[in-house]
Amino acid sequence: MEYQLTSEFKPTGDQPTAIAKLVEGINNGEPAQVLLGATGTGKTFTMANVIAETGKPALVLCHNKTLAAQLYGEFKAFFPNNAVEYYISYYDYYQPEAYIASTDVFIEKDLAINQEIEKLRLHTTSTLLSGRRDVIVIASVSCIYGIGNPEEFAKNVIFLKPGMRYTRNNLLYQFVQILYSRTEVEFSRGTFRVKGDTVDVFPAYADYAIRIYFFGDEIESVHKIDPVSGKKLSDEAHGIALYPANLFVTGKETLNSAIKQIQDDMVHQHAYFEKEGRDAEAKRIMERTEFDLEMIRELGYCSGIENYSRYFDGRTPGSRPFCLLDYFPDDYLLVVDESHATMPQIRAMWGGDRSRKTALIEYGFRLPSALDNRPLTFNEFESMFRQAVYVSATPADYELEQSGGIIVEQIIRPTGLLDPEIDIRPSVNQIDDLLDEVDNRVKMGDRVLVTTLTKRMAEELSKYMDRLGIKVEYVHSDVKTLDRVEILRKLRLGEIDVLIGVNLLREGLDLPEVSLVAILDADKEGFLRDQRSLIQTMGRAARNDRGKVIMYADRITGSMQRAIDETNRRRATQLAYNQEHGITPRTVRKSHAEIIGQTDLADYRVVETQGYAGPDSDGGTALALAAEPVVAMMTRPELEKLIKTTEKQMEAAAKDLDFLTAAKLRDELAALRTMLKGKRE
Repeated sequence: MEYQLTSEFKPTGDQPTAIAKLVEGINNGEPAQVLLGATGTGKTFTMANVIAETGKPALVLCHNKTLAAQLYGEFKAFFPNNAVEYYISYYDYYQPEAYIASTDVFIEKDLAINQEIEKLRLHTTSTLLSGRRDVIVIASVSCIYGIGNPEEFAKNVIFLKPGMRYTRNNLLYQFVQILYSRTEVEFSRGTFRVKGDTVDVFPAYADYAIRIYFFGDEIESVHKIDPVSGKKLSDEAHGIALYPANLFVTGKETLNSAIKQIQDDMVHQHAYFEKEGRDAEAKRIMERTEFDLEMIRELGYCSGIENYSRYFDGRTPGSRPFCLLDYFPDDYLLVVDESHATMPQIRAMWGGDRSRKTALIEYGFRLPSALDNRPLTFNEFESMFRQAVYVSATPADYELEQSGGIIVEQIIRPTGLLDPEIDIRPSVNQIDDLLDEVDNRVKMGDRVLVTTLTKRMAEELSKYMDRLGIKVEYVHSDVKTLDRVEILRKLRLGEIDVLIGVNLLREGLDLPEVSLVAILDADKEGFLRDQRSLIQTMGRAARNDRGKVIMYADRITGSMQRAIDETNRRRATQLAYNQEHGITPRTVRKSHAEIIGQTDLADYRVVETQGYAGPDSDGGTALALAAEPVVAMMTRPELEKLIKTTEKQMEAAAKDLDFLTAAKLRDELAALRTMLKGKRE
């Protein structure tokens, strides 16, 4: 199927020239190109046109989940009839296993997986293996982490078609082999159920279920059904493919071969520790590995199975793991959004992972094969694509070198909007001055972004403004992923007027309602106040015809001056273009429905769970429960009830990406269970 780009707009300004140059470069086999696109010039629309015209499967890579969510919404709107997929890290809460030798502390792996995001990841791999060419995957840098072998994944796809000869029991056995589990109670993703000659299976990657009717040893018909009501959705007369329920699926022969290799390496590592006189490590590696092997034999899976991925993939020691990029065809197009931030992040990921794994291996917690479960090195990543387009308002040296210094520039906005005016004010009494500006902008019906240097300052300033009656929120790296999307939605809908952040209010955010960006302590040289950061931050005010930036500073640093000069250069070019073509700048405001549609990932959030306040309470907070005197006086049945309540709250907090609350509730749960053991019947 070909791409069908749907939009009420046509390329204008310098978009047609940029699109033509990029398409020409791709068709001529150029390995790398740079699109220098000023904020608000429609870089996403340009890349959508480039993808549509070249017809290649595309991977759009960005450096944080908030931006990925926005891009996903935009590309879904541009390509409603094509496959637009979403692939980010699926952990709500993740504590990797680690060993701290200096204090002799081992930290167990602990995690909670977001089922919705896991579904989207599986849907991505399934779509890529389906053979479709009209696929656009929006991914965070987690796509360079190891996942299952695409060949093994493809080999375990089950095709179901009316008229096929299949014994029911044989089909059920194959479902189990690809990691679906049988259920008679809750019919959820990744499960199947049997009622006589009817078999229902709920794909792990879909919102529909598949119903298979048997007549003897033959499949009579295959339908898609609603998993809740059982209502028939469609008749799959031409058949349907069922993909595995897990990315680490493997065949029986491969499994047996892997078990043998793991055993051999376990014996070798055990002998090495004994030879070195390290009996504790020798005993530890033997016990831990044998336990994992027993789980693999019985279930085909174990906790931490990814540390044995090299054996299942048939890879040699030191070779790179399989990742999402292996699921793409060879001629796919890589689009690196905000490349100045994304590429350094990819470069840094391998080193941090390796240092943690080295300690685990050295002290007998893992076999050396754990080192081969890792993200790609930067050189490996570079070898995984043939053509790339680096998109940024401030491209870094790496992208410029890769493209040979050839830049496709796009600084004219289709709306005629100019880069914002810049006002420099002293930092003395900066908060009082900011409050006056906020009051003026709120009266105009506009929104305000404020950037601070620290998380603490963002939180404290948010509290201060809230006490003054200003509708305000803060956002930084501690705020849950999907909550960030919800906060941005609230800002755009006018539920809040001021958003305060540290480093998440820079690249790519489409916020036309924002007319003022205030940068506190702009003269503090560093990563958050260098030239690129300042240009990106100021760009948030470039989508509004009243756009303005206020820098609070006592001196003009080199970074400030370069950022101001570049912004003024672009503004002059844009102003000249507008005068030549008789264009009046106008803000493009989205309707309520369009904003909801662009931020629909926020709807995956669940209602915030209230903590425990008493045996029969519906609210409160579940902090330090075990230390409460009332809890200590509880009977065993009351304590058991409290444990169940706390456990549900922990699971709900984890599902809602609330890492801190989930961790606190987990610790409370452990303390309560310890208390329960000491209680008499």
